[in-house]
Amino acid sequence: MKIPFVDLKIQYQNLKQEIDAAIADVISKTAFVGGGNNVFCTQFENDFKRFLNMQHVISCANGTDSLEILLEAFKIKVGDEVIVPAISWVSTSEAVGRIGAKPVFVDVDKDTLLINTNLIEEKITSKTKAIIPVHLYGNSVNMTHVMELAKKHNLIVIEDCAQSHGSTHKGKLSGTFGDASSFSFYPGKNLGAYGDAGCIATNNLAIANTCKMIANHGQLEKHNHLIEGRNSRMDGIHAAILSVKLNYLNDGNLKRQANADYYKKYISNTSIKLPVVNRDASHVYHLFVISSSNRDALKKHLESHTIETAIHYPNALPFLNAYKHLGYTQEDFPVSFEATKHILSIPMFPELTHQQMDTVITALNSFNA
Repeated sequence: MKIPFVDLKIQYQNLKQEIDAAIADVISKTAFVGGGNNVFCTQFENDFKRFLNMQHVISCANGTDSLEILLEAFKIKVGDEVIVPAISWVSTSEAVGRIGAKPVFVDVDKDTLLINTNLIEEKITSKTKAIIPVHLYGNSVNMTHVMELAKKHNLIVIEDCAQSHGSTHKGKLSGTFGDASSFSFYPGKNLGAYGDAGCIATNNLAIANTCKMIANHGQLEKHNHLIEGRNSRMDGIHAAILSVKLNYLNDGNLKRQANADYYKKYISNTSIKLPVVNRDASHVYHLFVISSSNRDALKKHLESHTIETAIHYPNALPFLNAYKHLGYTQEDFPVSFEATKHILSIPMFPELTHQQMDTVITALNSFNA
């Protein structure tokens, strides 16, 4: 039997009655487009606000938009520099470049692959305006250190929480440390919609209102366009689905953690490096990322056992063609350059059975590096 990398169908089947009812409710009210007074978007914003214990949540079309909107709201502009990790999905650096600023990459920690907070300060210049720490794979960055650096150098902190719904640092939720935070609700996330969706969270009223205007054509009320904005609104159907699924997020994270513990207990192949939880963090395992010196052969080996895998990510950000003009070499980001040659994501989702995991474990343990 094929072991899927993620199984969204079984997740839907488990919540079918509630999700179908939520979708039907949206259709019955024809509340399809977000922004303004969409009751389902407002409900989800309030629900997620309570979950985070934050003052403001603004829904938008996707996680990438949420980053761009925040950078614009904080008046990051051409000539400014924003610090980002060398390993992340491209949205993190892409959002910086799209508004005209320069992403300044920082190498990652060799064990966690999170931004190495000990290397941030040396990258700070007079042009640096913000730091975007990414809670990669569901593992939380050392936000205590990040916030100390930000305070020392008067920098804005925008947390990228696209993969970390519910993770914590020192018992405090990711996304609640910085000046604001960005969330993606892409379908495969720990909290996922049924298409692209995202949101912004902040305790800053002025930033919240600016983000709300930017995301909805520059208006807080219809036809009163106070600034030039954009169209980045969450659909009502996505919002209704997210409100249902939010009720099960903590339980899903606990199941992911239990699955990770099971993997760690029974994977005995010493040639395979297992994920490391950052100090003082709780890891919610959006992804379970292992490492092998013979990654490509391991990937083929697992595929021969009908086990789906993925690579997150095959290239560190500084080495993408989009940043080729910056002229980076592997010596500039040695940990990131090396890590991306070895990492492999194996199946991880709350509904994974022990039987499925046993198949994965047996295949991993039988691999000869």
